[in-house]
Amino acid sequence: MSERTCLSIILAAGEGTRMRSALPKVLHPIAGLPMVAHVLKAARSAGSGQLAVVVGHGADKVADEVKRASGDVETFVQAERLGTAHAVLAAREAIARGFDEILVMFGDTPLIEADALARARDGLADGAAVVVMGFRTDNPTGYGRLIEKNGHLTDIREERDCSDKERRITFCNGGLMAIDGRQALALLDAVGNDNAKGEFYLTDIVGIAHRQGLRVVATEVAFENVLGINNRAELAEAEAIWQARRRRKLMLEGVAMAAPETVFLSHDTEIGPDTTIEPQVIFGPGVRVAGGARIRGFSHIEGATVASGAEVGPFARLRPGAELAEGSKVGNFCEVKAADIGPGAKVNHLTYIGDATIGAEANIGAGTITCNYNGYTKDRTEIGRGTFVGSNSSLVAPVSIGDNAYIASGSVIVADVPADALAFGRAKQEVKEGRAPMLRERYRQEKERRLAAKRSAPASGE
Repeated sequence: MSERTCLSIILAAGEGTRMRSALPKVLHPIAGLPMVAHVLKAARSAGSGQLAVVVGHGADKVADEVKRASGDVETFVQAERLGTAHAVLAAREAIARGFDEILVMFGDTPLIEADALARARDGLADGAAVVVMGFRTDNPTGYGRLIEKNGHLTDIREERDCSDKERRITFCNGGLMAIDGRQALALLDAVGNDNAKGEFYLTDIVGIAHRQGLRVVATEVAFENVLGINNRAELAEAEAIWQARRRRKLMLEGVAMAAPETVFLSHDTEIGPDTTIEPQVIFGPGVRVAGGARIRGFSHIEGATVASGAEVGPFARLRPGAELAEGSKVGNFCEVKAADIGPGAKVNHLTYIGDATIGAEANIGAGTITCNYNGYTKDRTEIGRGTFVGSNSSLVAPVSIGDNAYIASGSVIVADVPADALAFGRAKQEVKEGRAPMLRERYRQEKERRLAAKRSAPASGE
Protein backbone atom coordinates (compact mmCIF):
# COMPACT_ATOMS: atom_id res chain seq x y z
CA MET A 1 0.00 0.00 0.00
CA SER A 2 2.91 2.32 0.69
CA GLU A 3 3.66 2.57 -3.05
CA ARG A 4 0.11 3.62 -3.89
CA THR A 5 -0.41 7.37 -4.07
CA CYS A 6 -3.12 8.85 -1.87
CA LEU A 7 -4.91 12.19 -1.75
CA SER A 8 -6.85 13.10 1.38
CA ILE A 9 -9.66 15.62 0.97
CA ILE A 10 -10.89 17.19 4.22
CA LEU A 11 -14.22 18.98 4.04
CA ALA A 12 -14.11 22.06 6.29
CA ALA A 13 -16.52 24.53 4.72
CA GLY A 14 -19.39 24.26 7.20
CA GLU A 15 -20.50 27.30 9.18
CA GLY A 16 -20.96 25.47 12.49
CA THR A 17 -23.70 27.80 13.71
CA ARG A 18 -24.52 25.48 16.63
CA MET A 19 -21.10 26.21 18.14
CA ARG A 20 -22.38 29.75 18.87
CA SER A 21 -18.95 31.14 18.09
CA ALA A 22 -17.22 33.61 15.77
CA LEU A 23 -14.47 31.03 15.39
CA PRO A 24 -15.00 28.59 12.47
CA LYS A 25 -16.12 25.24 13.85
CA VAL A 26 -13.15 23.22 12.61
CA LEU A 27 -10.74 25.55 14.43
CA HIS A 28 -12.14 24.78 17.87
CA PRO A 29 -9.43 22.86 19.72
CA ILE A 30 -9.17 19.35 21.10
CA ALA A 31 -6.15 19.02 23.43
CA GLY A 32 -4.97 22.42 22.28
CA LEU A 33 -4.98 21.57 18.57
CA PRO A 34 -7.73 22.64 16.11
CA MET A 35 -10.07 19.82 15.12
CA VAL A 36 -9.08 20.02 11.48
CA ALA A 37 -5.39 19.67 12.39
CA HIS A 38 -6.17 16.38 14.16
CA VAL A 39 -7.72 15.12 10.93
CA LEU A 40 -4.69 16.25 8.93
CA LYS A 41 -2.36 14.40 11.31
CA ALA A 42 -4.38 11.20 11.00
CA ALA A 43 -4.38 11.42 7.20
CA ARG A 44 -0.65 11.95 7.10
CA SER A 45 -0.06 9.07 9.54
CA ALA A 46 -2.20 6.80 7.32
CA GLY A 47 0.21 7.41 4.43
CA SER A 48 -1.54 10.19 2.56
CA GLY A 49 1.05 11.96 0.44
CA GLN A 50 -1.12 14.94 -0.49
CA LEU A 51 -3.64 16.85 1.60
CA ALA A 52 -6.43 19.10 0.32
CA VAL A 53 -8.81 21.07 2.52
CA VAL A 54 -12.07 22.46 1.20
CA VAL A 55 -12.90 25.71 3.00
CA GLY A 56 -15.90 28.03 3.03
CA HIS A 57 -16.97 29.89 6.16
CA GLY A 58 -13.96 31.71 7.63
CA ALA A 59 -11.92 30.53 4.65
CA ASP A 60 -8.87 32.69 5.36
CA LYS A 61 -8.64 31.68 9.01
CA VAL A 62 -9.06 28.01 8.22
CA ALA A 63 -6.58 28.16 5.34
CA ASP A 64 -3.99 29.86 7.53
CA GLU A 65 -4.41 27.30 10.29
CA VAL A 66 -4.19 24.22 8.08
CA LYS A 67 -1.04 25.55 6.42
CA ARG A 68 0.44 26.17 9.86
CA ALA A 69 -0.44 22.60 10.85
CA SER A 70 0.97 21.04 7.68
CA GLY A 71 2.78 23.37 5.30
CA ASP A 72 2.13 21.50 2.03
CA VAL A 73 -1.66 21.47 2.34
CA GLU A 74 -3.68 22.83 -0.60
CA THR A 75 -6.92 24.68 0.07
CA PHE A 76 -9.93 24.93 -2.22
CA VAL A 77 -12.96 27.18 -1.73
CA GLN A 78 -16.53 25.90 -1.89
CA ALA A 79 -18.26 29.15 -2.77
CA GLU A 80 -21.77 27.69 -2.53
CA ARG A 81 -22.86 24.99 -0.12
CA LEU A 82 -24.57 22.51 -2.43
CA GLY A 83 -23.87 19.25 -0.64
CA THR A 84 -20.97 16.95 0.23
CA ALA A 85 -20.30 15.69 -3.31
CA HIS A 86 -20.23 19.29 -4.50
CA ALA A 87 -17.74 20.05 -1.71
CA VAL A 88 -15.44 17.20 -2.74
CA LEU A 89 -15.53 18.42 -6.35
CA ALA A 90 -14.25 21.79 -5.20
CA ALA A 91 -10.92 19.94 -5.10
CA ARG A 92 -11.36 18.71 -8.70
CA GLU A 93 -7.99 20.12 -9.69
CA ALA A 94 -6.23 17.93 -7.13
CA ILE A 95 -8.32 14.83 -7.92
CA ALA A 96 -7.54 15.19 -11.62
CA ARG A 97 -3.82 14.77 -11.00
CA GLY A 98 -4.40 11.03 -10.88
CA PHE A 99 -3.95 9.53 -7.41
CA ASP A 100 -4.43 5.82 -6.81
CA GLU A 101 -6.64 6.49 -3.80
CA ILE A 102 -8.81 9.30 -2.47
CA LEU A 103 -9.72 9.58 1.20
CA VAL A 104 -12.66 11.85 2.04
CA MET A 105 -12.93 13.10 5.62
CA PHE A 106 -14.55 15.88 7.58
CA GLY A 107 -12.79 18.63 9.49
CA ASP A 108 -15.11 18.17 12.46
CA THR A 109 -14.29 14.48 13.10
CA PRO A 110 -11.12 14.96 15.18
CA LEU A 111 -11.05 11.46 16.68
CA ILE A 112 -10.41 9.61 13.42
CA GLU A 113 -7.45 7.28 13.83
CA ALA A 114 -4.78 6.51 11.28
CA ASP A 115 -5.45 2.76 11.62
CA ALA A 116 -9.08 3.24 10.56
CA LEU A 117 -8.00 5.19 7.49
CA ALA A 118 -5.37 2.58 6.66
CA ARG A 119 -8.01 -0.17 6.72
CA ALA A 120 -10.13 1.81 4.25
CA ARG A 121 -7.08 2.13 1.99
CA ASP A 122 -6.55 -1.62 2.29
CA GLY A 123 -10.07 -2.11 0.92
CA LEU A 124 -9.17 -0.11 -2.18
CA ALA A 125 -5.93 -2.05 -2.59
CA ASP A 126 -8.02 -5.24 -2.51
CA GLY A 127 -10.03 -4.07 -5.51
CA ALA A 128 -12.95 -2.07 -4.14
CA ALA A 129 -13.97 1.10 -5.97
CA VAL A 130 -15.51 2.63 -2.85
CA VAL A 131 -14.98 1.84 0.84
CA VAL A 132 -17.41 3.34 3.34
CA MET A 133 -16.55 3.60 7.03
CA GLY A 134 -19.44 2.37 9.13
CA PHE A 135 -20.13 1.80 12.82
CA ARG A 136 -22.50 -0.38 14.78
CA THR A 137 -24.87 0.94 17.40
CA ASP A 138 -27.77 -0.37 19.47
CA ASN A 139 -29.59 2.90 18.80
CA PRO A 140 -29.36 3.63 15.06
CA THR A 141 -32.14 6.20 15.04
CA GLY A 142 -31.22 9.18 12.89
CA TYR A 143 -28.35 7.53 11.04
CA GLY A 144 -28.18 6.37 7.45
CA ARG A 145 -28.18 2.56 7.19
CA LEU A 146 -25.62 0.57 5.24
CA ILE A 147 -27.48 -1.83 2.95
CA GLU A 148 -25.36 -4.91 2.19
CA LYS A 149 -25.89 -7.95 0.00
CA ASN A 150 -23.50 -10.88 -0.34
CA GLY A 151 -20.73 -8.95 1.37
CA HIS A 152 -21.09 -5.95 -0.91
CA LEU A 153 -22.48 -2.54 0.00
CA THR A 154 -25.34 -1.73 -2.35
CA ASP A 155 -26.71 1.51 -0.93
CA ILE A 156 -26.78 3.98 1.92
CA ARG A 157 -30.36 4.60 2.92
CA GLU A 158 -31.39 7.60 5.00
CA GLU A 159 -33.71 6.65 7.84
CA ARG A 160 -36.72 8.48 6.42
CA ASP A 161 -36.44 6.33 3.28
CA CYS A 162 -35.89 2.99 5.05
CA SER A 163 -38.38 0.14 5.12
CA ASP A 164 -39.31 -1.30 8.52
CA LYS A 165 -36.79 -4.08 7.96
CA GLU A 166 -34.04 -1.66 7.00
CA ARG A 167 -34.67 0.49 10.08
CA ARG A 168 -33.65 -2.52 12.19
CA ILE A 169 -30.17 -2.48 10.63
CA THR A 170 -27.59 -1.41 13.23
CA PHE A 171 -24.68 -0.94 10.80
CA CYS A 172 -24.69 2.79 10.09
CA ASN A 173 -22.93 5.27 7.82
CA GLY A 174 -20.00 7.09 9.39
CA GLY A 175 -19.68 9.52 6.48
CA LEU A 176 -15.98 9.00 5.80
CA MET A 177 -14.98 7.01 2.74
CA ALA A 178 -12.20 5.97 0.40
CA ILE A 179 -12.57 6.09 -3.40
CA ASP A 180 -10.52 4.52 -6.18
CA GLY A 181 -8.68 7.45 -7.73
CA ARG A 182 -9.24 6.13 -11.25
CA GLN A 183 -13.03 6.15 -10.72
CA ALA A 184 -13.39 9.19 -8.46
CA LEU A 185 -14.23 11.97 -10.92
CA ALA A 186 -16.61 9.83 -12.98
CA LEU A 187 -18.51 8.73 -9.86
CA LEU A 188 -18.67 12.25 -8.41
CA ASP A 189 -19.80 13.78 -11.70
CA ALA A 190 -22.60 11.19 -11.89
CA VAL A 191 -24.13 12.40 -8.63
CA GLY A 192 -27.35 14.33 -9.21
CA ASN A 193 -29.39 16.68 -7.06
CA ASP A 194 -32.87 15.27 -7.57
CA ASN A 195 -33.82 15.46 -3.90
CA ALA A 196 -35.78 17.67 -1.53
CA LYS A 197 -32.84 19.99 -0.86
CA GLY A 198 -31.51 20.07 -4.39
CA GLU A 199 -28.05 19.10 -3.14
CA PHE A 200 -25.36 16.72 -4.39
CA TYR A 201 -24.78 14.00 -1.79
CA LEU A 202 -21.51 12.09 -1.58
CA THR A 203 -23.34 9.01 -0.30
CA ASP A 204 -25.01 8.64 -3.71
CA ILE A 205 -21.79 7.33 -5.23
CA VAL A 206 -22.35 4.02 -3.39
CA GLY A 207 -25.49 3.24 -5.39
CA ILE A 208 -23.95 4.65 -8.58
CA ALA A 209 -20.84 2.47 -8.25
CA HIS A 210 -22.90 -0.62 -7.43
CA ARG A 211 -25.15 -0.14 -10.46
CA GLN A 212 -22.05 0.16 -12.62
CA GLY A 213 -20.89 -3.23 -11.40
CA LEU A 214 -18.07 -1.82 -9.31
CA ARG A 215 -17.22 -3.37 -5.97
CA VAL A 216 -18.34 -1.34 -2.95
CA VAL A 217 -17.64 -2.44 0.63
CA ALA A 218 -18.05 -1.17 4.17
CA THR A 219 -15.35 -1.32 6.83
CA GLU A 220 -16.33 -1.20 10.48
CA VAL A 221 -14.73 1.37 12.79
CA ALA A 222 -15.42 2.40 16.38
CA PHE A 223 -18.11 5.07 16.61
CA GLU A 224 -15.74 7.63 18.09
CA ASN A 225 -13.68 7.56 14.89
CA VAL A 226 -16.53 9.14 12.95
CA LEU A 227 -17.96 11.25 15.75
CA GLY A 228 -18.81 14.66 14.32
CA ILE A 229 -18.76 17.78 16.50
CA ASN A 230 -21.69 20.17 16.16
CA ASN A 231 -21.80 22.06 19.46
CA ARG A 232 -19.72 22.77 22.53
CA ALA A 233 -21.22 19.90 24.53
CA GLU A 234 -20.07 17.45 21.84
CA LEU A 235 -16.70 19.23 21.77
CA ALA A 236 -16.29 18.48 25.48
CA GLU A 237 -17.28 14.84 24.90
CA ALA A 238 -14.67 14.54 22.16
CA GLU A 239 -12.06 16.10 24.43
CA ALA A 240 -12.83 13.50 27.09
CA ILE A 241 -12.46 10.65 24.58
CA TRP A 242 -9.17 12.05 23.26
CA GLN A 243 -7.79 12.45 26.77
CA ALA A 244 -8.79 8.92 27.77
CA ARG A 245 -7.10 7.51 24.68
CA ARG A 246 -3.85 9.38 25.28
CA ARG A 247 -3.73 8.58 29.01
CA ARG A 248 -4.18 4.90 28.28
CA LYS A 249 -1.45 4.98 25.64
CA LEU A 250 0.98 6.64 28.05
CA MET A 251 0.20 4.19 30.85
CA LEU A 252 0.75 1.25 28.51
CA GLU A 253 4.11 2.84 27.66
CA GLY A 254 5.12 2.84 31.32
CA VAL A 255 3.84 6.14 32.76
CA ALA A 256 2.23 5.82 36.21
CA MET A 257 -0.97 7.76 36.93
CA ALA A 258 -2.79 7.23 40.22
CA ALA A 259 -5.92 9.08 39.05
CA PRO A 260 -5.63 9.28 35.25
CA GLU A 261 -9.03 10.89 34.79
CA THR A 262 -7.68 14.01 36.55
CA VAL A 263 -4.62 14.40 34.31
CA PHE A 264 -5.04 16.56 31.20
CA LEU A 265 -2.61 16.33 28.29
CA SER A 266 -1.85 18.44 25.24
CA HIS A 267 -1.75 17.07 21.71
CA ASP A 268 2.06 17.16 21.76
CA THR A 269 2.83 16.11 25.34
CA GLU A 270 5.79 13.73 25.56
CA ILE A 271 6.32 11.70 28.76
CA GLY A 272 8.91 8.99 29.22
CA PRO A 273 8.46 5.63 31.00
CA ASP A 274 8.74 5.34 34.78
CA THR A 275 7.48 8.89 35.20
CA THR A 276 4.92 9.27 37.98
CA ILE A 277 2.09 11.77 37.55
CA GLU A 278 0.01 12.51 40.62
CA PRO A 279 -3.64 13.70 40.48
CA GLN A 280 -4.83 17.03 39.10
CA VAL A 281 -1.97 17.81 36.73
CA ILE A 282 -2.39 19.86 33.53
CA PHE A 283 0.03 19.76 30.60
CA GLY A 284 -0.17 22.64 28.15
CA PRO A 285 1.48 22.63 24.72
CA GLY A 286 5.18 21.98 24.25
CA VAL A 287 5.99 19.79 27.26
CA ARG A 288 8.64 17.07 27.28
CA VAL A 289 9.13 14.96 30.40
CA ALA A 290 11.94 12.40 30.45
CA GLY A 291 11.58 8.96 32.01
CA GLY A 292 11.84 8.70 35.76
CA ALA A 293 10.57 12.19 36.59
CA ARG A 294 7.87 12.88 39.18
CA ILE A 295 5.09 15.39 38.60
CA ARG A 296 3.25 15.96 41.85
CA GLY A 297 -0.37 16.98 42.24
CA PHE A 298 -2.03 20.21 41.17
CA SER A 299 0.85 21.31 38.94
CA HIS A 300 0.52 23.15 35.63
CA ILE A 301 3.24 22.74 33.00
CA GLU A 302 3.48 24.45 29.62
CA GLY A 303 6.33 24.82 27.14
CA ALA A 304 8.78 23.20 29.56
CA THR A 305 11.33 20.38 29.64
CA VAL A 306 11.73 18.12 32.67
CA ALA A 307 14.73 15.79 32.81
CA SER A 308 15.02 12.34 34.33
CA GLY A 309 14.86 12.27 38.11
CA ALA A 310 13.52 15.81 38.39
CA GLU A 311 10.55 16.59 40.61
CA VAL A 312 7.83 19.18 40.08
CA GLY A 313 5.27 20.34 42.62
CA PRO A 314 2.88 19.91 44.24
CA PHE A 315 1.15 23.14 43.25
CA ALA A 316 3.95 24.22 40.90
CA ARG A 317 3.75 26.12 37.65
CA LEU A 318 6.29 25.73 34.86
CA ARG A 319 5.88 28.33 32.12
CA PRO A 320 7.39 28.35 28.61
CA GLY A 321 11.16 28.13 28.57
CA ALA A 322 11.50 26.37 31.91
CA GLU A 323 14.13 23.63 31.72
CA LEU A 324 14.74 21.35 34.68
CA ALA A 325 17.93 19.29 34.63
CA GLU A 326 18.42 15.83 36.13
CA GLY A 327 17.67 15.56 39.81
CA SER A 328 16.46 19.15 40.15
CA LYS A 329 13.38 20.11 42.09
CA VAL A 330 10.76 22.84 41.79
CA GLY A 331 8.47 22.54 44.79
CA ASN A 332 5.17 23.80 46.09
CA PHE A 333 3.79 27.19 45.07
CA CYS A 334 6.78 27.95 42.84
CA GLU A 335 6.69 29.45 39.37
CA VAL A 336 9.50 29.08 36.82
CA LYS A 337 9.60 30.85 33.46
CA ALA A 338 12.35 31.00 30.80
CA ALA A 339 14.86 29.61 33.26
CA ASP A 340 17.36 26.75 33.45
CA ILE A 341 17.36 24.85 36.73
CA GLY A 342 20.67 22.99 36.94
CA PRO A 343 21.33 19.38 37.99
CA GLY A 344 20.39 18.80 41.61
CA ALA A 345 19.34 22.41 42.16
CA LYS A 346 16.39 23.05 44.49
CA VAL A 347 13.69 25.69 44.25
CA ASN A 348 11.49 24.38 47.00
CA HIS A 349 8.93 26.86 48.29
CA LEU A 350 6.95 29.97 47.41
CA THR A 351 9.41 31.24 44.82
CA TYR A 352 9.41 32.96 41.42
CA ILE A 353 12.33 32.26 39.06
CA GLY A 354 12.08 34.04 35.71
CA ASP A 355 14.69 34.70 33.01
CA ALA A 356 17.39 33.02 35.04
CA THR A 357 20.03 30.33 35.19
CA ILE A 358 20.36 28.34 38.40
CA GLY A 359 23.61 26.40 38.73
CA ALA A 360 23.99 22.77 39.74
CA GLU A 361 23.27 21.96 43.41
CA ALA A 362 22.22 25.54 44.16
CA ASN A 363 19.56 26.06 46.83
CA ILE A 364 16.99 28.80 46.41
CA GLY A 365 15.25 29.67 49.69
CA ALA A 366 11.54 30.20 50.26
CA GLY A 367 10.09 33.47 49.04
CA THR A 368 12.97 34.29 46.69
CA ILE A 369 12.10 36.40 43.66
CA THR A 370 14.11 37.16 40.55
CA CYS A 371 13.02 40.71 39.73
CA ASN A 372 13.36 40.31 35.98
CA TYR A 373 11.02 43.02 34.64
CA ASN A 374 11.36 46.78 35.06
CA GLY A 375 8.14 47.66 33.27
CA TYR A 376 9.83 47.91 29.88
CA THR A 377 12.50 45.21 29.46
CA LYS A 378 13.41 41.85 30.97
CA ASP A 379 16.89 40.93 32.18
CA ARG A 380 18.52 37.72 33.36
CA THR A 381 19.74 36.55 36.72
CA GLU A 382 22.71 34.18 36.81
CA ILE A 383 23.17 32.06 39.94
CA GLY A 384 26.27 29.88 40.16
CA ARG A 385 26.92 26.29 41.12
CA GLY A 386 26.43 25.45 44.78
CA THR A 387 25.15 28.91 45.69
CA PHE A 388 22.79 29.30 48.66
CA VAL A 389 20.15 32.00 48.43
CA GLY A 390 18.47 32.66 51.76
CA SER A 391 14.72 32.96 52.20
CA ASN A 392 12.81 36.09 51.21
CA SER A 393 15.55 37.43 48.97
CA SER A 394 14.96 39.67 45.95
CA LEU A 395 17.49 39.40 43.12
CA VAL A 396 17.20 42.49 40.90
CA ALA A 397 18.21 41.67 37.33
CA PRO A 398 20.54 41.99 35.58
CA VAL A 399 22.66 40.44 38.30
CA SER A 400 25.19 37.61 38.56
CA ILE A 401 25.96 35.55 41.65
CA GLY A 402 29.10 33.43 41.53
CA ASP A 403 29.67 29.79 42.43
CA ASN A 404 29.29 28.80 46.09
CA ALA A 405 28.22 32.29 47.15
CA TYR A 406 25.90 32.83 50.11
CA ILE A 407 23.03 35.33 50.05
CA ALA A 408 21.76 36.22 53.50
CA SER A 409 18.02 35.86 54.11
CA GLY A 410 15.92 38.93 53.45
CA SER A 411 18.47 40.52 51.14
CA VAL A 412 17.81 42.73 48.13
CA ILE A 413 20.69 42.07 45.75
CA VAL A 414 21.26 44.76 43.11
CA ALA A 415 24.96 44.21 42.28
CA ASP A 416 27.01 41.21 41.20
CA VAL A 417 28.27 38.86 43.91
CA PRO A 418 31.59 37.07 43.31
CA ALA A 419 32.18 33.38 43.92
CA ASP A 420 32.49 32.27 47.58
CA ALA A 421 31.30 35.68 48.81
CA LEU A 422 28.72 36.38 51.52
CA ALA A 423 26.27 39.12 50.54
CA PHE A 424 23.90 41.12 52.74
CA GLY A 425 21.39 43.49 51.24
CA ARG A 426 19.32 44.52 54.26
CA ALA A 427 18.40 47.90 55.75
CA LYS A 428 20.06 48.62 59.11
CA GLN A 429 17.99 47.25 61.98
CA GLU A 430 16.99 49.59 64.82
CA VAL A 431 15.54 48.62 68.22
CA LYS A 432 13.39 51.06 70.24
CA GLU A 433 13.06 49.80 73.83
CA GLY A 434 9.54 49.96 75.31
CA ARG A 435 7.90 51.33 72.21
CA ALA A 436 5.72 48.26 71.44
CA PRO A 437 2.97 49.06 74.05
CA MET A 438 2.84 52.66 72.80
CA LEU A 439 2.41 51.43 69.22
CA ARG A 440 -0.32 49.00 70.21
CA GLU A 441 -2.19 51.75 72.10
CA ARG A 442 -2.02 54.05 69.09
CA TYR A 443 -3.45 51.30 66.85
CA ARG A 444 -6.19 50.52 69.43
CA GLN A 445 -7.28 54.16 69.61
CA GLU A 446 -7.35 54.41 65.82
CA LYS A 447 -9.55 51.31 65.65
CA GLU A 448 -11.96 52.76 68.22
CA ARG A 449 -12.11 56.03 66.29
CA ARG A 450 -13.06 54.23 63.06
CA LEU A 451 -15.72 52.12 64.82
CA ALA A 452 -17.25 55.24 66.42
CA ALA A 453 -17.35 57.02 63.10
CA LYS A 454 -19.04 54.02 61.53
CA ARG A 455 -21.71 53.86 64.28
CA SER A 456 -22.53 57.59 63.97
CA ALA A 457 -22.76 57.53 60.18
CA PRO A 458 -26.37 57.81 58.80
CA ALA A 459 -27.92 54.48 57.79
CA SER A 460 -28.08 53.81 54.05
CA GLY A 461 -31.16 55.39 52.50
CA GLU A 462 -31.81 57.94 55.26
